[in-house]
Amino acid sequence: MEFEFEAKGHENVRSQHKTTFEVTTDNYLTPQGDCIIGVNSNTTLNDIPEEMKEKIRTDKTKITIILKTAHATDTITGEGSSKLTLTHPSDMVIRKSTFTCDRTLMINADKAAKDLKTELINDLKNSEKLRIIIKIENT
Repeated sequence: MEFEFEAKGHENVRSQHKTTFEVTTDNYLTPQGDCIIGVNSNTTLNDIPEEMKEKIRTDKTKITIILKTAHATDTITGEGSSKLTLTHPSDMVIRKSTFTCDRTLMINADKAAKDLKTELINDLKNSEKLRIIIKIENT
């Protein structure tokens, strides 16, 4: 199962957060937003197909996030959880921890903002397009 959407980089992308990264529908980014890697997302958590959300809301579901820009691709793996609500109207957060809230898309991720490929972050700092692909292992 796969779902794809787009966001955009921003000149203030810093990608320094140690435990999360985020994509938002907001069209701005302040330098304090060190976990945000994409703005102007054309998708919210509410737009993810219900069948996929059901799988994401299942404990230990294997989730892969693929991030693609003009010059780089990075892959992040993690898990779903029965504690996820997937209801925030603008933000999607991928977390290394098991913390959940309405913004959380995935927990136990193997990468946070600071771990992403330099080439990918450089593209995002230049406001390049970001393709995000969410893949769920068939179980």
